[in-house]
Amino acid sequence: MDALRASYGVGPSDSDSDCDLSPPPTTNSKTQASGSLPPPPIALLTPPKSLGTLGCFQSGEASRVRSFPHVEGNYALHVYIPVYIPSAPKKEMTQFLKKVTSLVPTLHVVDVDVPLNVICQDDYNLEQVALGREFHISLGRTVPIRVHQIDSVVAMLRQRLQFQKRYWIDFSKWEVFVNDDHTRSFLSIEVLTGGLPEITKQIQAVNEVYKLHNLPEFYKDPRPHISVAWALGDISSLLKSVVEEERNRCAIAGGLRPKRIFTSKFSGIECKIGHKTYKICKLQEEI
Repeated sequence: MDALRASYGVGPSDSDSDCDLSPPPTTNSKTQASGSLPPPPIALLTPPKSLGTLGCFQSGEASRVRSFPHVEGNYALHVYIPVYIPSAPKKEMTQFLKKVTSLVPTLHVVDVDVPLNVICQDDYNLEQVALGREFHISLGRTVPIRVHQIDSVVAMLRQRLQFQKRYWIDFSKWEVFVNDDHTRSFLSIEVLTGGLPEITKQIQAVNEVYKLHNLPEFYKDPRPHISVAWALGDISSLLKSVVEEERNRCAIAGGLRPKRIFTSKFSGIECKIGHKTYKICKLQEEI
């Protein structure tokens, strides 16, 4: 990926493919837990002095964009589910992306930050660069924390999410999201059915840990998703019309049969703080 970035003369993007879509409406079901969590020491509740813009998203919008400035002693915290797209659906997804990009040429690949219309010139590169990397379903906002909060946050996340059963995640629909300050638009794939209840409970558990550390909670009505591409500015109207037109064309070509774009097995939860990644849960019961 570094060689690819260098060849195109671009650096890494500050946007994230895991568009942080708001998950499904909150339910009253209790999240998996081993008892209520005790509050952390009072010193851990002091948030960093400069939070900046946290890349929050309004209802129906999303994507993890870390737009707060770097402050010495602060570390970016992100809790997420890693996602890889299986090889089988990539061919169809590649054709979808090529069509959308031909009508919206300003799209870039999330994380790699390379113009999508350049990569679309070669189907192999499109599959490997745009679709062959790790994606993320965000379970909490990307926020800055202080170094003295790290151990407490990780320990409580592990306590709250230590045992998780395997389940399937259905990525059902191409969707468009815009960040709160309308500086970026995202082409994403949303989770609407399979895996939604489980992800919702996991978000609730992360919210509890965030709340105990005085960190901003996730969106009120979160919508789990991964983000595949982004463009500068609010071009949601154009992008939505193009995506809707292409969705309808694909539906007609497929005989109007409702189907998933792809399905992925839940593989665990990770927490990235700065440049270090922590494994949060142990998986139970193979499926």
